[in-house]
Amino acid sequence: MSTVDTQWVRSSYSTSGEGSNCVEVAFCAPVAIRDSKAPEGELHLSAAAWTAFLTKSGGR
Repeated sequence: MSTVDTQWVRSSYSTSGEGSNCVEVAFCAPVAIRDSKAPEGELHLSAAAWTAFLTKSGGR
């Protein structure tokens, strides 16, 4: 999966303090997440795995 043209977004919590220490997410199929300091290392998750991640992390 290529995410070159994908729009990456950061949590609003990532803008306070250390702005370069962020996790970014792209809502494509599958969902992709990456560390803003190492954008070449993407992790691709199914929609179910993304929902489970949000539930466990308190994101929803």
